[in-house]
Amino acid sequence: MAITFDKNTQTFFLDGKGITYAFTVNASGYPEHLYFGASIAHDPLFFTRSGGGGSCVPSAPGAFDPFVTYHNIPAELTFFGNGDYREPTVSVTSPTGDRLTELLFDGYEILPEKPRISGMPSLLGGETLVIHLLDRYSLFAADLYYTVYDDAAVIARRAVYRNLSEMPLRLERAYSFALSLPEDDYDLLALEGAWAKERTPERAPMRHGVVSIDSKRATSSAVLNPFLGILGKHTTETQGEAYGVSLVYSSSYVLKAQGLSSGEALILGGINDFGFSWELFPGASFETPEAVIAYSDEGLGGMSRAFHDAFRAHLMPADKVHAHRPLLINNWEGTYFNFTPEKLIAIMDAVRDTGIDTFVLDDGWFGVRNNDRSGLGDWFVNTEKMPDGLTPVIEHAHALGMKFGLWFEPEMISEDSDLFREHPDYAIGVPGRLPCYSRRQRMLDLTREDVRDTIVASVNKVLSENAIDYVKWDYNRNVTEFFSLGLPADRQGEFSHRYALGVYDLFERIVRANPKVFFEGCAGGGARFDPAVLAYFPQIWTSDDSDAEERTRIQYGTSIVYPLSSMSCHVSEVPNHQVKRITPLSTRGDIAALGATGYELDTTKLTEDDLAAVRAQVKEYLANEDLILDGDLYRIADPHSSGYFGFHVVAKDKSRSVLTLYRRLNPANGEVVRFKATGLDESKRYYVRELGLILSGATLTHVGLVPRFDACDFASCKFHFEEK
Repeated sequence: MAITFDKNTQTFFLDGKGITYAFTVNASGYPEHLYFGASIAHDPLFFTRSGGGGSCVPSAPGAFDPFVTYHNIPAELTFFGNGDYREPTVSVTSPTGDRLTELLFDGYEILPEKPRISGMPSLLGGETLVIHLLDRYSLFAADLYYTVYDDAAVIARRAVYRNLSEMPLRLERAYSFALSLPEDDYDLLALEGAWAKERTPERAPMRHGVVSIDSKRATSSAVLNPFLGILGKHTTETQGEAYGVSLVYSSSYVLKAQGLSSGEALILGGINDFGFSWELFPGASFETPEAVIAYSDEGLGGMSRAFHDAFRAHLMPADKVHAHRPLLINNWEGTYFNFTPEKLIAIMDAVRDTGIDTFVLDDGWFGVRNNDRSGLGDWFVNTEKMPDGLTPVIEHAHALGMKFGLWFEPEMISEDSDLFREHPDYAIGVPGRLPCYSRRQRMLDLTREDVRDTIVASVNKVLSENAIDYVKWDYNRNVTEFFSLGLPADRQGEFSHRYALGVYDLFERIVRANPKVFFEGCAGGGARFDPAVLAYFPQIWTSDDSDAEERTRIQYGTSIVYPLSSMSCHVSEVPNHQVKRITPLSTRGDIAALGATGYELDTTKLTEDDLAAVRAQVKEYLANEDLILDGDLYRIADPHSSGYFGFHVVAKDKSRSVLTLYRRLNPANGEVVRFKATGLDESKRYYVRELGLILSGATLTHVGLVPRFDACDFASCKFHFEEK
């Protein structure tokens, strides 16, 4: 990686793994975007620059020249007014009501290491360019941060807005970035969904005007993941240009694509400005969340691998991301709230010799919690269910050689709880208005430090007093009342962002206080699967829908941005509890093994044949866990557009791989379908275990393989390749 400034051409070049990003500062002092794409030489790029506007386009202030106009200049940052009618990156209002902004070049720095964002997660490391911009009239400043990496084809972008004046300013929009892309016929890709059908890829042509995806829920949500893809019209999984933006943020956000009359595209976004405002006092600054922008000329798959590389190397916890994941049995779908210590011990005993290494006690162990109406916030043992506390079941797990985990939902509160009776003001709500309930629970006001202190103390007390190895951190609803008793009336527009900062503070203080505990994020109801969560928890429960057939689509869509190791995937009961479908145990195991795997069922009901199958699945998973943790993913078949699903996970050095295939329905008269093992080294030769043959990578890539599925619906099979 390298960041250089060419004084002769006044051009900044940022080179990362296989990419170059270039922009200049024009004669007016405006940062003008020149190029973002595959690596290029540092040639002069002025031939790519805009020809300006025309007689009906406003010139820049004081220019009198229609060819000096902000509106048509490819931008690094757009602002409101002064002839720029595009979507602004930032909007600020002075005490006089003036909303005009003209942010021009005021210097730059090249930093050997990226500084951390205060109170928010971001990619770590990387050489960083900081461009300083200043509105010399209002003394409002913006610092644009650019970071590139030598091991991931991404550029990280964010902004810091500063008030250098002696009067307060009000931020009404504070996006993280703007990116201008040259004229092309683009498609936009979003990951839409809902509870139990998260992250479905949705591709549509870009058009003139503004297309936006967003969340107004104070969380990232299942409805639209904080990701936007910008693809060439003919880009496929394996060919063509693909850009992607993933926002490292867990609150209300927006990502926009504006199709301009020039044919160019303006991509921008960050914190959702709906309902947002921020009082920027004299001398104060405001930091935005980071946007990670990936590029590939190897199709959508190449873009995905760029995100996977960046998140594993620079975002996910360094001490956990490459380490063995807990291979667990969770009691939730096996017992729900109705368990006893004896039942929990029986569930452990049933799988004691299968290789499962962690037992997780889910919801219902705390407070007076026998259903979802009570107990949240009371993080002490439910002595009705556990009269001797947690110790007997923890000791039993450890005696079996298993680790022990607990479920928490620290951000929530039940009205029927000791915590609520003592502190009803801790719950988010508007005085005089009836609150909304979801799963019969309310949310804690994490914008308040005193509320966070209470939860940190109670959760850390449980973890310090018991030998807990694993925590499942759940989050089952979204904010409905955007109001805090801790903020004055004129600053309620800060609520959603302050809520996110409170969540990160909670994560930071609990995770850092318990470094030996493995934390998994779980947000089935709240749907908080985003990069920011991965900075604290190396894996997240992918969906409350654990049906293998449904999971092929959910895990396929999730993989467009997120690495396999970030997805928590379980083998669950049949008939499945969400869709009542019956699928083979072998298929459930194969699909769950394409992530951080585990089991969630009543193991006391398993037959000897079932247990033998589980034992084999665990052995197979452990033999290939390194591929799940660190391998490259090649998507072979899309279950959204066909009756098949295929993931090929390849070692970085291409020495071995596993191809998992799945067929939805068994055809009446048979069919021959061939799948190509994309991702292998065509010059190498591989032993194909299932065929007993040694074949070249070229043959496997171009000729492909014909799978032999079992004669049933929802069947799966695997091919294992090893270099010879």
